Amino acid sequence: MGFLDFFTKEKKETLDKGLSKTKESVFSKISRMIVGKSTVDADVLDELEDILISSDVGVDTTLKIIERIEKRVAADKYMGTGELQKILREEIGALLAENNSGETASFEVPENKKPYVIMVIGVNGVGKTTTIGKLAHQFKKAGNKVFLGAADTFRAAAVEQLSIWAERVGVPIVKQQMGSDPASVAYDTLSSAKANNADVVIIDTAGRLHNKINLMNELAKIKNVMKKVLPDAPNEILLVLDGSTGQNAFEQAKQFSNATEITALAVTKLDGTAKGGVVIGISDQFKIPVKYIGLGEGIEDLQIFDKQAFVESLFE
Repeated sequence: MGFLDFFTKEKKETLDKGLSKTKESVFSKISRMIVGKSTVDADVLDELEDILISSDVGVDTTLKIIERIEKRVAADKYMGTGELQKILREEIGALLAENNSGETASFEVPENKKPYVIMVIGVNGVGKTTTIGKLAHQFKKAGNKVFLGAADTFRAAAVEQLSIWAERVGVPIVKQQMGSDPASVAYDTLSSAKANNADVVIIDTAGRLHNKINLMNELAKIKNVMKKVLPDAPNEILLVLDGSTGQNAFEQAKQFSNATEITALAVTKLDGTAKGGVVIGISDQFKIPVKYIGLGEGIEDLQIFDKQAFVESLFE
């Protein structure tokens, strides 16, 4: 499947619209910054560093990018500012490629991994439940039989919201009373999914960070109980982060990384923020692939992250 086959015109328009605030407020600064300057010198690189940090790319990732550009400038003593955007685009794309961000380009599930179990984690308010609903829609649209598990039993609103999404998408949901054991919900969900030959199971979990030990123990218990039903479960642990929170998203990624293994990231709410650079920094700093990005409220506005399209959209 080629890039143009996967990335349809409609999806590209959604991506361009979703990243417009980041593009307009941050990356357009680069164009303005180089006006009237002929070569890439120390002053230009200092300004570029400030722009990247202000876009929540993160200090460490920004310094890494600047260092790479400095090496290329040193190799070409007369590099013009007209080449700077091209080089920056290449280096950001290279960073994302190193972390395999955007390599999965479908909602199809391998035949030997059915049911494919996704455990979703993240603090309350980041769009976790909404992301689960949109994922369920995409997997179902791709022809998969999807089951949802409402294992965030500490908030009645979480179970209710997930139930609304399950009804909207038209997929079964397994739930228990508020305050029930989350691991018990996960066990029942996987048992039911296995018995009904499901293709995909998505498990919601509580988004609490106030006590890391409790969080770690709870997630470990859920995973251990899942393995009693399906030894390979969960196949994926997806951390949902709110892109509009900028550096706070870094801190959440750090805390959850300390509490459990994370295999993929979903960065939401990019359409409402100028902090889209956080996708670059988080992918680089945590070496976890960004798999999905949220670009709006619509049910179709969760996209598989394509690094090529992301970088192209920022610099067009």
